[in-house]
Amino acid sequence: MYKMTNIDIYYFSGTGNTKLIVDKMKDCFNANNFKTNLYKIEKSNPEKINLKNTIGLAFPVAFQSTYKFIWDFIYKMPATRKKTIIFMVDTLHLFSGGIVGPLKQIFKNKGYNTIGAKEIIMPNNLYPQKINVKKNKIKIAKGLKKAEKYTYELINNKSKWINIPLLPYMLHKVSSSSFLLKKSNELGKRYKIDKNRCTKCGICINLCPVQNIIMNDYPIYLDKCQLCQRCMIYCPENAISFKFLWKFKKYKAIELDELLK
Repeated sequence: MYKMTNIDIYYFSGTGNTKLIVDKMKDCFNANNFKTNLYKIEKSNPEKINLKNTIGLAFPVAFQSTYKFIWDFIYKMPATRKKTIIFMVDTLHLFSGGIVGPLKQIFKNKGYNTIGAKEIIMPNNLYPQKINVKKNKIKIAKGLKKAEKYTYELINNKSKWINIPLLPYMLHKVSSSSFLLKKSNELGKRYKIDKNRCTKCGICINLCPVQNIIMNDYPIYLDKCQLCQRCMIYCPENAISFKFLWKFKKYKAIELDELLK
């Protein structure tokens, strides 16, 4: 048994799927008298989280795990002697495999009380060839319903954080390897700026979670891209494209102003 306190959810959302989920969970927690705060992972200091509060982590699955900057945030979170309560939720298109078990072990080793993990299927945002708006709306509705159910499981001590041995740790080791990070960095250099469209607004720079874009005459990509797609999806002038993927449809779950809040 556990008793949750005020809730701080640290989240990252690339194209909006995860933001929809954490907004839904926040509404459910608040409706049940749990004061809930949302903090962006890319804007937060992991060493200064409040260990007196219940901690939530929310992020999209990437490379059957998640992005390196999110893992860096997790690794830098402090150990606790207070048995700080923690839960996680991720959004994905198909399956992960390399996140739930390894993450539970990391937090148990740090002294946290790992109360729940949930993976929620949402619309595909990884280079879809077609976007079926009707099917996506159905999938989002199911995802939000699952998020609501999960929130009440957390509140009522009915949530679970299953730890499947061996395979998840193998997948985690592969997905978080320096080789894959290097490949994502290299692929990130294939983003192209259409100078006829670009207005130098700087939105892509502000959206990048790893400060990989700088402004010269036009935006320039450095060598630490992790392929979250934010810059391309949310460019208001549609001035950013990915070389060799010109048929790629740009999916986003929420509008730019919602992401920037």
